[in-house]
Amino acid sequence: MNARWLRWKFNFFPAYRGTGAWVTHIAADFSEIRIKLPLSWRTRNYVGTIFGGSMYGAVDPMYMIMLIQLLGRDYIVWDKAATIRFRKPGRSTLYATFKMDDAELDLIRDAAKNGEPFDRVYNVDLVDRDGVVHASIEKTIYIRRKTPLLLLENP
Repeated sequence: MNARWLRWKFNFFPAYRGTGAWVTHIAADFSEIRIKLPLSWRTRNYVGTIFGGSMYGAVDPMYMIMLIQLLGRDYIVWDKAATIRFRKPGRSTLYATFKMDDAELDLIRDAAKNGEPFDRVYNVDLVDRDGVVHASIEKTIYIRRKTPLLLLENP
């Protein structure tokens, strides 16, 4: 799928749009995604800060979507678990950057080559313009190769 098209789909998909967040960048190779979550009437909670549900919802699908795009159709990728730690109230626009490098993808492919499922844990912070962390999110992603590779032994 085209990264630009996916960014557009995210920003206008009702479930993601409801978080109040915007996907601002998806790298052409899907190795990086950036989002912003403004404090607005849509994201403001009772005490005037960003609603915790908006914070979590803004980051929720990103690692799973990245891995689906980067690994391709031979892999099953699902969100399995998540935790969020609220560190400071969000009183301004918050940002998050998700990255996936080639070394991580090689590690995943190697771990998946026998067809057994496994979990990977990823962390992302929601930060303000000055880099102050307002929330830390840990995502556990389930990964399995759909069909194990045939391992041939040399006689």
